[in-house]
Amino acid sequence: MVLLPASRPKRHLNAAEGYLMLEMHEQALRELSRIDPADRDSEKYNRLLGQAHQLAKQYPEALDAYQRAYDLDPENLTTLMGMAWCYKRTDQLPLAISVMEEAYHSHAEEPVVLYNLSCYFALAGDKTNALSWLGRSLRMEPGLLKLIEEEPDFDSLRSDKDFQFIVESAGDKTSQKS
Repeated sequence: MVLLPASRPKRHLNAAEGYLMLEMHEQALRELSRIDPADRDSEKYNRLLGQAHQLAKQYPEALDAYQRAYDLDPENLTTLMGMAWCYKRTDQLPLAISVMEEAYHSHAEEPVVLYNLSCYFALAGDKTNALSWLGRSLRMEPGLLKLIEEEPDFDSLRSDKDFQFIVESAGDKTSQKS
């Protein structure tokens, strides 16, 4: 089969996406590097590049790529969550919160957005917002409850009675549905 020039970038993007699903960032970066510089201005290319750098723990590079992807599609949830993740890991928590609040405006139906807002507010020491977002996320998706025990972002709240009440209440509702 002869590949037409226009299909080559798509083939490399699809391969990079597959490698990212397998958490193989080096291979994804290699596939992305094979795309001609003239074809690197797409949202998908930049989002995948951001994801690959994020997996490689190269957060500043990931943020650069995510910013280019965001400029092309400011409502892409993967881009927004990746940006917030990287902001958190580069000690820019206010920006992480801001990006997740922006994600909420276009993806209010996604429980993981609310859950991540809860995590970031907990890290920021904002108990009221942390618990509010956590309660809302658990009402939308009780399955998120299983993440809380291993979530270090909630360490500052674990002994808090209000936090315990929200978690126990969500657990009670989950067990009632079973």
